[in-house]
Amino acid sequence: MSNKKGLFALSPLFVFAVFYLVSSIAANDFYKVPLTVAFMFASIYAIAISGGFPLAKRVAMYSKGAGTDNLILMLWIFVMAGSFAQAAKDIGCVDATVNTILHALPDGMILPGLFLASCVISLSVGTSVGTIVALTPIAVGIAGSTGGEVPLFAAVVIGGSFFGDNLSFISDTTIAATSTQGCNMRDKFRVNYKIVTPIAFVVLVLYAFMGSDIQAPADIPPIDIVKFIPYLLVLITALMGMNVMAVLTIGILATGVIGFLTGAMDFYVWLGSMGSGITSMGELIIITMMAGGLLEMIKANGGIDYLIQKMTSHVNSKRGAELSVSALVCFVNICTANNTVAILTVGGIVKEIGDRYGLDNRKCASILDTASCCIQGMLPYGAQLLMAAGLAAVSPVEFLPYLYYPMGIGLAVILSVVFRYPKRYST
Repeated sequence: MSNKKGLFALSPLFVFAVFYLVSSIAANDFYKVPLTVAFMFASIYAIAISGGFPLAKRVAMYSKGAGTDNLILMLWIFVMAGSFAQAAKDIGCVDATVNTILHALPDGMILPGLFLASCVISLSVGTSVGTIVALTPIAVGIAGSTGGEVPLFAAVVIGGSFFGDNLSFISDTTIAATSTQGCNMRDKFRVNYKIVTPIAFVVLVLYAFMGSDIQAPADIPPIDIVKFIPYLLVLITALMGMNVMAVLTIGILATGVIGFLTGAMDFYVWLGSMGSGITSMGELIIITMMAGGLLEMIKANGGIDYLIQKMTSHVNSKRGAELSVSALVCFVNICTANNTVAILTVGGIVKEIGDRYGLDNRKCASILDTASCCIQGMLPYGAQLLMAAGLAAVSPVEFLPYLYYPMGIGLAVILSVVFRYPKRYST
């Protein structure tokens, strides 16, 4: 395919990126322009330029891409994950988990404790933003009472929040990465934790040294271990390899039972919590469907084949193919400021690269997820840093020197590609 024709086939992606970036820069706010609107304009453009087909046929092609079996399954998981996360939050699971962990901390372990708490909570709830919302106010309060640096304490929470965003079975990035690469969540987890847990341990030790003189606060609310049960059930059943839909169903039912027994909510409040959680996933569901339709049009016009050809023209090994996967998702993540959207946007392309070069789809899913979390965790205009900055009343740029975990997992991805580990998934 000629460069001109290949670039034309890929032009819907450029339209999306340019429209979103230019509009956001002009507004001086990367969240003023809805991603749904940017995808809508790119989708209209993609349908319009797909010559050679009647309009009805082009719309049908787009709809086919937006409604594939794997994509619809992903949407169902998003719905259930949103329902569980909101219900768990509303019965007090997050607060109970935070208080339990902080009660267990010895003096001088505040920084590693905050990091550990954010790791556990994000692993349980599957969202970095939710973890940041729950823990940043606590981190800021501790910094104020101990004379610590607010950006450092908040950055500890941000870093730990991406541990679960990357590894959790109910994280939207995990769901997107495994669905697009056609692998099991448990298998992806086995690859992923071997790549990132050494980094988490190093960062934990680093924070222990940095915070050795900080004393634990004395006014922590009492432990309510019962409200931790829904998270515990989700973790245990997911690690047992149970189907993610079954895992989330158990978690949702557990939030209802615990909520009723503790008096935290009645039946109708429980239903309302689940409804709010489902509604909160609406934008992500719409973006997912439009990304699927957009990529179907690009593929039909030969854009994916062209991109693979160009990105792999100098690739002659699995190592080079994995590096191209990393670079691709990082580039798109910088453009979209959303790691889930980045994975959904390039997932089909990455699957093609993986199939062509015989890459293990479990490692491809891990690279996609980890590389995107690395970039998202260091974007000053990303939702996570903006949320933390608002809660901490500081500039998001002030977090950058302390974001050791996002930096570390980026290095871990490069090392895993260069040195071919985990070995079982790299041969």
